Amino acid sequence: GGEELTLQADRIEKLEAAYDLVKTMRASFLVLGPLVARFGRARVSTPGGCAIGARPVNLHLKGLEALGAKIEQSHGYVEARASRLRGAKVYLDLPSVGATENLMMAATLASGSTVIENAAKEPEIEDLACALNQMGARVQGAGTDVIRIEGVDRLHGATHRIIPDRIEAGSFVIAAAITGGNVLVRGARADHLEAFLIKLRDAGVEFAGDENGIRVQSNGSIRSVDVTTLPYPGFPTDLQAQMMALMAVADGVSVITETIFENRFMHAQELDRMGAQIRLEGNRAVVRGVRELSGAPVMASDLRASVALVLAGLVARGSTEVSRVYHLDRGYETLERKLSQLGAAIERVRA
Repeated sequence: GGEELTLQADRIEKLEAAYDLVKTMRASFLVLGPLVARFGRARVSTPGGCAIGARPVNLHLKGLEALGAKIEQSHGYVEARASRLRGAKVYLDLPSVGATENLMMAATLASGSTVIENAAKEPEIEDLACALNQMGARVQGAGTDVIRIEGVDRLHGATHRIIPDRIEAGSFVIAAAITGGNVLVRGARADHLEAFLIKLRDAGVEFAGDENGIRVQSNGSIRSVDVTTLPYPGFPTDLQAQMMALMAVADGVSVITETIFENRFMHAQELDRMGAQIRLEGNRAVVRGVRELSGAPVMASDLRASVALVLAGLVARGSTEVSRVYHLDRGYETLERKLSQLGAAIERVRA
């Protein structure tokens, strides 16, 4: 069915990820490590994705060089070569999720032992390690800040159930909270969203998590809370825009501090067009809650900003039109259909 994906990778003929592929989906850059580890060569376009600030790939490249790869950059591409990668100790200056994943995958086929220090600890890292181990890799410590990988000669096929998308789940939790709904977010894992759920409880939102998902109940009366984004297990930067939409209609004043990306408040200006009262002070947004928002034409600047504007539109008086919603589809599958099933009056129209 549509929820299963079968991959056959025994014959790969092209060792290049072109610009047209990588420019829209930043995660495409993660083929660099696996390709150079398996085939000794890879050519990958430098990534694009959301315009939310500087996200250099230098940590990826520095780590691959430590594993013995020769790296060249020209004409917007990164080319990596190695007869065989060799294990090494790698320290990440920042706990980058992408760099941790790229190096972890590369190290599975390197000769000897690799240690990644200051590794990212997100649930997605643990899930990737689980999938790799099912394929015959030897990865230990995923989910902590030190990951150890013992290289193997080859990997084999496996069946793996991926974890639910915690950011998509969190977005639906906020949809229920902002509209005063009673919603079961089926499959969501509360243990992956602890910092986020603590803030929602402080804001007056009731919820309960069990093996079926997260049940959210809200009467629509929201208290303002302060939020600071941090690497996992802190409050996720990928839920900051959605939280700002919620705080825009909360009772009181909240301060949202963004510590991960320096250009991730572009949605604030669009929320202001809907009647929100948001003042930006560097990496802080001071949000004074208003009684109600009003529908307006707004423009999405990135993936999470686009869903934040949709959430604001759910509770705004009148109609809201969000343009550039192509950003949405990189992180949400048929968002409008799911919200419609919950009673929202929402539809996608061609521009």
